[in-house]
Amino acid sequence: MQIAFDNSFAALPDGFAVQQDPEAVASPTMIKLNRKLAEQMGLSPDALDAAMLAGNKIPLGAAPIAMAYAGHQFGGFVPQLGDGRAVLLGEVVGPDGVRRDIQLKGSGRTPFSRNGDGRAVLGAVLREYIVSEAMAALGIPTTRALAAVATGQRVQRETGLPGAVLTRVAASHLRVGTFQFHAARQDKDALTTLTDYALARHYPAAVGAENPALALLENTVSAQADLIARWMGVGFIHGVMNTDNMTISGETIDFGPCAFLEEYHPDTVFSSIDRHGRYAFANQPKVGHWNLAQLAGALLAIIDADEDKATEQAIEILDRFPDLFSTAYFAVFGAKFGFDADREDDRQIIVATLGAMATGKVDFTLFFRHLTQLAEGGSPDMASLFSAQTLWPEVAGRIKNRWAAQGGADLEKMRRANPIYIPRNHRVEQAIEAANMGDFAPFETLVSLLERPFEEQNQAHFEAPAKPEEVVHQTFCGT
Repeated sequence: MQIAFDNSFAALPDGFAVQQDPEAVASPTMIKLNRKLAEQMGLSPDALDAAMLAGNKIPLGAAPIAMAYAGHQFGGFVPQLGDGRAVLLGEVVGPDGVRRDIQLKGSGRTPFSRNGDGRAVLGAVLREYIVSEAMAALGIPTTRALAAVATGQRVQRETGLPGAVLTRVAASHLRVGTFQFHAARQDKDALTTLTDYALARHYPAAVGAENPALALLENTVSAQADLIARWMGVGFIHGVMNTDNMTISGETIDFGPCAFLEEYHPDTVFSSIDRHGRYAFANQPKVGHWNLAQLAGALLAIIDADEDKATEQAIEILDRFPDLFSTAYFAVFGAKFGFDADREDDRQIIVATLGAMATGKVDFTLFFRHLTQLAEGGSPDMASLFSAQTLWPEVAGRIKNRWAAQGGADLEKMRRANPIYIPRNHRVEQAIEAANMGDFAPFETLVSLLERPFEEQNQAHFEAPAKPEEVVHQTFCGT
């Protein structure tokens, strides 16, 4: 098959990536092809076969590479990471004019694999497919899943598990860690080239800026503040916010030990590798700010030759993050509460309600689903959501008075902000467990349901939280 690749990143000078073909697999079989996304990208779905999307056949026009990057992993800097189990086939520009990467994840060893096998287990591939596509349907910037292919091979983790390859689509795979890689080598020319490339690809309005590095930092700070606020609005916990997992584009990337809140609590952690809660739900804005500071540090050498002046300029931009995030966060939650604008005392109402939800062990998604029904004139039993039912009246009056002050809740906002269906953790795990036994029906059902998360689909059991015996306490990255 020939795809109209336009491989701008592979055309950069040496040092940004290594040429690397994917490794063939034993018996590629298509699990799921995202036909709508393929068509959006200008690709013929019928021509995308399992052999190509597993790496057994390389399409004409591809320029397969493994990208180089570094990163802070749980706060510790690793000067060389890179694509250890992924190959970027190339880029395509769709009929919509958008440039997108096509990457095979789980496609075998590369020079960056270290001691890894370069493979992905079926469960991790299906998790990323389910959650990334759900995030897209929720309106959150994210990488996408074009396909999932079974390899016909076992992958050894704690036990032998079925292997698979995910075809991931992204605005780009440029990360904070991509810049850190070249900064660690004190390669100013590479940093300058990469900065110019990132601006042209993601922030073209800033091309020609007096100081390109500052322009890139400013745009990335703004994009990430908005992204993390959107995560918080759906109860999403990334789980592993290392700097190599933060994109320059402002897209969510790498759905390893991710999860969604059920019982609301700011300190919630699911990731089995986050033993000290560094990436807990409420810590995500702080970690995002910290990660952006690492980007600023990587750019200092090309911001200004005077390190003190460069630092001062970078800090001025970084110091905007808390206000940018706060504005975005309360806009997201204001919509969830049906507030028409950010009026005086709105933030106190939001904070007080979330505090009552934490104390009352309330299901996050179900609360806002019921609140929307209440605003529509229904009579959901809001108090029953709280472990202590007296907590609801304490906040209900303030919410209702606020609605009255604006002539009624803004239902349009609420319906767009409060999903009925999310990838509840137990449903994702059930789909993975069934697929490991060869049954992909639960996976298909869940993917289909989550394509329309704000629409009632008469699937009440998918709205409900996990039963006690179904609760997922930990999630895993699959590496």
